[in-house]
Amino acid sequence: MRQDAPFFAEVSDAPPPERVCWLTAQDGTRLRAAFWPAGPKGMVAIFPGRTEVIEKYGRVVQDLSAQGFGASVIDWRGQGLSDRLPDTPLRGHVENFALYQQDVAAYRTALDAVAPDIPRFLLAHSMGGCIGLRALIDGFPVQACAFSAPMWGLRLSPLMQRAVAAVTAALGVAGRDRREVPGAGVEFRLWENPFDRNEFTQDRDSYAYMQRQVQAHPELRLGAPSLRWLVAALAETRRLAALPAPTLPAYCGLGTRETLVTPDAIELRMSKWTAGRLEIFDGGLHELLMETPRIRSAFLNATVALFQAQHTG
Repeated sequence: MRQDAPFFAEVSDAPPPERVCWLTAQDGTRLRAAFWPAGPKGMVAIFPGRTEVIEKYGRVVQDLSAQGFGASVIDWRGQGLSDRLPDTPLRGHVENFALYQQDVAAYRTALDAVAPDIPRFLLAHSMGGCIGLRALIDGFPVQACAFSAPMWGLRLSPLMQRAVAAVTAALGVAGRDRREVPGAGVEFRLWENPFDRNEFTQDRDSYAYMQRQVQAHPELRLGAPSLRWLVAALAETRRLAALPAPTLPAYCGLGTRETLVTPDAIELRMSKWTAGRLEIFDGGLHELLMETPRIRSAFLNATVALFQAQHTG
């Protein structure tokens, strides 16, 4: 763990991190991670979604700190300042989702060094919810977990899923499955996508906050995923659906206007999570932690309440 990675404080609205480090995954991939001081109530490991960066969680880190929790955030491989495809750095790509678990392993090692022997919690959004669920099933140690619109299914019909898999397999033979998903448009380019077309939040201030980060620092931008990423995501969500939920206290939030992940998969998973609770947010879009103050506060307060109960209980 080398403490020499950059952090763009001027666009993050976060208190200064205690450490901003380069981590190295088992396969040699370089990853960026930031760690804020452990709070008296423990440390929250944040698992971001696809395209997201450490700086985007600055306000969340600030809120957690005010409630007595430390926090950490990672840039997954292929996004933020972590290693990307060298020839097409704006394309989100991974050969298979098992590689993200190498990132989790490096993240866990760093957490163990930075904040050993204190309560640890997981807060995961979207793709981070998919990575996080796998990590929990595999034994990532936390006392409780919270999910914002977790990617436990993608909104593609079974027919479309089969078509995507077939096309990707054919392209893979020629090494061309790194092409971006067909039809990718401005909605995949946060830095120029207008507010009225976004699927993330109804809150103009939060959207402007997200846009300022990638407008000021183009190296943080990420566009459409590759066909290979999409097939890998579909395969991982199918595998996870067949596995039982961990025996952990869990809280999950989902907006009624969700368009990116599959509500049915979330509802089914949470209905079988013995120590889990699902809350539906009327009018909410995909990013509850970046939503209107009413929704954002309600989701974050419920998350903090769960973590607090486990800390004191």
